[in-house]
Amino acid sequence: MSDASIRLSRLFNKGRCLDIAVDHGFFGEGSFLAGIEDMQAAVKTLVAAAPDAIQLTIGQARLLQGIDQKNRPSLVLRTDVANVYGKQLPDHMFSISIDDPVLTAVRLDAAIVVVNLLDLPSRPEMREACIRNIVALRAQCDHYGMPLMVEPLVMKEVNGGGYASDGNLEKVVPLVRQAVELGADVIKADPTDDPKDYVHVIKTAGRIPVLVRGGGRVADKELLERTFEVLQMGAAGIVYGRNIIQHATPAKMTRALMAMLHEGANVDAALAILK
Repeated sequence: MSDASIRLSRLFNKGRCLDIAVDHGFFGEGSFLAGIEDMQAAVKTLVAAAPDAIQLTIGQARLLQGIDQKNRPSLVLRTDVANVYGKQLPDHMFSISIDDPVLTAVRLDAAIVVVNLLDLPSRPEMREACIRNIVALRAQCDHYGMPLMVEPLVMKEVNGGGYASDGNLEKVVPLVRQAVELGADVIKADPTDDPKDYVHVIKTAGRIPVLVRGGGRVADKELLERTFEVLQMGAAGIVYGRNIIQHATPAKMTRALMAMLHEGANVDAALAILK
């Protein structure tokens, strides 16, 4: 078994994974900080709820890795920062990788590194920057035996300024395919506008496991129904952030989602855990 396979086995529990994203502060957007103003308390709460993984940045990873607990969640390390969020779009946009990202991940004992593949309207330079980040990461990952998660993210301009996720299947599928071609070991992809179309995203990824991105805050039942549906289609898991950390009871939401992933709970059973 390769080093990368060993790390992936720490990420996935019998082929499935709940990764809670708590890397929002990296992007410099104030509205993302609700629920994680006190990161130490937030991470402690999530660890106690026992998800498969927690997604953090270099500045916060030790909040997880410093916990003296044998079966603590695996670390997913965010490696890039971009200024694509916020209601006012800057004149100059960027996607920058941290220095020595994979060696840093090895030192922090991460299970996997994650990087964006952004597709923004009329901003081809952003996609180019992301591809350069991925190409460099893939080479480093091969050298150090570190798996690579790529986050293909199609965005659209919205009224009032800024970007929102674009779930247009005809845009999502080619970007997911590009992520596979660039060497992703795991794909983290947005939901499609029509949930039933997500089967095409999973088919496009082929042998590469797909984790479904959560995006903005939605009602509990909608989130659980969406989760149940994509799992039925063959998704390997989910990466949710705000729908957990901004929930009134993050620990209960974590346990409800873990029951769906690992115990076969349906939507009603998951809602019962929340109550």
